[in-house]
Amino acid sequence: MTSAVSAKIDLKKQFKFLYNPSAREVSIVDVPKMKFLMVDGVGDPNSETFHTGIQSLYNLAYTIKFGLKKQRRIDFPVMALEGLWSMGTSMDEFDPNARDKWEWTLMIMQPEVVTRETVKTAVEEIKRKGKPLTPFRLEELREGLSAQIMHVGPYSAEAATIRTIREFMERNGYSQNGRHHEIYLGDPRRAAPSKLRTILRWPVKLARKA
Repeated sequence: MTSAVSAKIDLKKQFKFLYNPSAREVSIVDVPKMKFLMVDGVGDPNSETFHTGIQSLYNLAYTIKFGLKKQRRIDFPVMALEGLWSMGTSMDEFDPNARDKWEWTLMIMQPEVVTRETVKTAVEEIKRKGKPLTPFRLEELREGLSAQIMHVGPYSAEAATIRTIREFMERNGYSQNGRHHEIYLGDPRRAAPSKLRTILRWPVKLARKA
């Protein structure tokens, strides 16, 4: 009997070194070029715009997944929601109280098999079903050398974990080289805030010696 699926792509296993860091200490990783569905926005993450962006990304990601499984017998898990955050040009300018000025990019990683034609077919399916679709893009991101750590607990308590990253960078001669990156492994609708797991990642570079 022939299996319904001819190929499985396990992104979680392939990129385990990026998606399962220690919660006790900061590690340095080299993040390769990866493909993402992205939605950009500005403002409070509690806003309707932000939540519509999340819903739109998941609608698109699952439509792509089931479309490839049906048409090409290729299956893969939908990856975790990720977010790039910034305000100004560095984290030093980030004001935790100025939520209306936060710049964000919501993302879900896609396997290489996903092409612009694949996405176009998914968009047509979503429109046919009348589901919401926020403006998005399919783009590759290469963060390169990065510092990361697992934050366990509510999002509101990330400040202490961010200090841990900063202190690690200062001790080891690194400086920030990209946007603050969060990867949401826990579901806030189901898990207790104290058990949420969020990967915090900063692209870095070695600071120049005086």
